[in-house]
Amino acid sequence: MDYKVDLRDVKFQLFEWLPTAKLLEAEKFADWDLENIEMVLDEAVKIAQQQMAACNEDGDRIGAQWNDGVVTLPESFHTAYQTVTEGGWIGLLANPEYGGMGLPEIIGTAVNEFFNGSNVAFSLTLMLTRGVGHMIEGFGTEEQKRLFVEKVLAGQWAGTMCLTEAQAGSDVGASKTKAVKNDDGSYQITGEKIFITGGDHDLTENIIHLVLARTPDAPVGTRGLSLFIIPKIKVNADGSLGESNDVYCNNIEEKMGIHGSPTCTLVFGQNDNCRGFLLGEEGHGMKLMFHMMNAARIDVGLQGCAAAGAAHQQALAYAHERLQSRSWKEMQNPEAPQVPIVEHPDVRRMLLSSKAYTEAMRAILLQTSYYLDMHHLLEGEESEKYKSYVELLTPICKAWCSEWGVQVTHWCLQVHGGYGYTSDYPAEQYMRDAEIACIYEGTNGIQALDFVARKLPMNGGKPIREILGAAEKTFQRAKSDSELMEPAWMLAAALKQIETISKELTKRPDAIQMVLLNAPPLLDMVGTVVGAHLLLDQAMLAKTKLAAILEEKGIGTQDKKAYKEFLTGHAEAAFYHNKVQTAIHFCYRALPTVAAKGAAIRSGERSPFFAIM
Repeated sequence: MDYKVDLRDVKFQLFEWLPTAKLLEAEKFADWDLENIEMVLDEAVKIAQQQMAACNEDGDRIGAQWNDGVVTLPESFHTAYQTVTEGGWIGLLANPEYGGMGLPEIIGTAVNEFFNGSNVAFSLTLMLTRGVGHMIEGFGTEEQKRLFVEKVLAGQWAGTMCLTEAQAGSDVGASKTKAVKNDDGSYQITGEKIFITGGDHDLTENIIHLVLARTPDAPVGTRGLSLFIIPKIKVNADGSLGESNDVYCNNIEEKMGIHGSPTCTLVFGQNDNCRGFLLGEEGHGMKLMFHMMNAARIDVGLQGCAAAGAAHQQALAYAHERLQSRSWKEMQNPEAPQVPIVEHPDVRRMLLSSKAYTEAMRAILLQTSYYLDMHHLLEGEESEKYKSYVELLTPICKAWCSEWGVQVTHWCLQVHGGYGYTSDYPAEQYMRDAEIACIYEGTNGIQALDFVARKLPMNGGKPIREILGAAEKTFQRAKSDSELMEPAWMLAAALKQIETISKELTKRPDAIQMVLLNAPPLLDMVGTVVGAHLLLDQAMLAKTKLAAILEEKGIGTQDKKAYKEFLTGHAEAAFYHNKVQTAIHFCYRALPTVAAKGAAIRSGERSPFFAIM
């Protein structure tokens, strides 16, 4: 399968819009400069295109196979995995002490967009393995770090997170997996976990599971859960592998998409011979697991963005190649030739909407990653400020980006017409693979509840006031620009909607019901406003860059035909021009939905509570 990405926009957001160069001045990143980071990005795109995309079709058509407890993946996955591990890509962000590259979070986000966009099923193993390595590095004992971290981050061993049980899906506190302490300090583990991504496969010689389990006297609910390191194969004191650790995969799920990612049911200790090792303290398992879950939630939102970006590039290429019908300018001329469908207004609208939402998602994710870098680099109140921004934006990254990622894949499938519904083109696979991002790592409904109930009132509401305050500043800057004035006022109106809804909801006698009923549209309203704010901010920068090019070339914009001809032959000018048009389009198409959702919420409609279902 072919894979394309708008690398120019990724580099614009990283190197022109975000202060990445300033970030690299920190001692932590002293070994890196912009030139080397560009080389990393270019190499990552090459691997995504030549290795990961090349086995994406195998992952979808052949998929993961289960046979008598053994899970195998297509041979092409092994080749790609070897390339990734030899290049040290799993440890992209990891501490060099453990063999990592030590790059900033924002670079990891960009690289992982390429990997997810080219083959999300393959990339899921990389994501979870990376997460396990970081968890043990952050919270493990020195012995645990010595035994596990370097081999996990090198990809020699893979990793998973094991939360879900049959009776405990989103209600993790109902987990029943047991952990009984042995005399040597290890724990005897018994239980079953379901829906475990990458729970078993043949890519690596060992898999390290992070498992939530309950000790005998632990209280009910999440307070009674502890977190355990459970290798598939026992690890000897010298780091060598021993015997099986009594971890058995008794089936894999048949799924709508991500067929190349085995979703496993794992049985621990069916022969009473499964040993686990406590990570952190007893009873702190859920608290620790949230570190991995929150990082994974941002990664899952990135999957939505990556699917959208890949689908858009595929649809754009198809629209330039596919001849169908006459130009709208020649509709009355039966002798007129067929034209590429990119000339049809409806197709152009779907393509620009796809581009706009993709770039908004990318901006939100990269901005959040930048805040995470600042949290790690700074100390005290400044560090906590950026941490609060990350916490506030995490459910938006996950839910808003995954929801709109699916919608973009729908538009792009529609661009293909009947061919989009076939397997001749990857449009339908992008859509199938993208849907899961709305479900796992906490459904988007749960993300919305978390956003409204916990994140909005966090720190007395200061983080949301500051994030929306930045959007207000964008409005103030853009309202004096003749081209961006009306979109800017639309942003201001949307901000007012959110302010009004926030004040009115808390005063209603049925406030709890209304919040529970309307959390998802509230999250969408804020995500849309943040996306519009960031795109307008980028558009103002793009206008400045474009003006400099036009001045240097002596080109005016009054002669529309000459200006268009210039843009056709000048890629950089066309890029900046399109950044402006993309922001305008997003504001006109997306921001009105904020008012519509606000009207629905203010109406106080509660029919779902009264309907007989």
